[in-house]
Amino acid sequence: MQTYSFLRELADSWILLVMFLFFAGVIVWAFRPGSEEIYTDVAKIPLGDDTQPKHAKQKGDDNV
Repeated sequence: MQTYSFLRELADSWILLVMFLFFAGVIVWAFRPGSEEIYTDVAKIPLGDDTQPKHAKQKGDDNV
């Protein structure tokens, strides 16, 4: 039971601190200067495909 108590205290204090620092680091990394261009490009990926499927009817295509 002594091991459980030690691990419980460790998780309640130091591991919580490490997880918070990791979270804060991720937030700082995401909002760092110069990253706006990268995230803008990534945000446009779903809208960037201008091609139509092969089965889509083209203008002036009367064979369909």
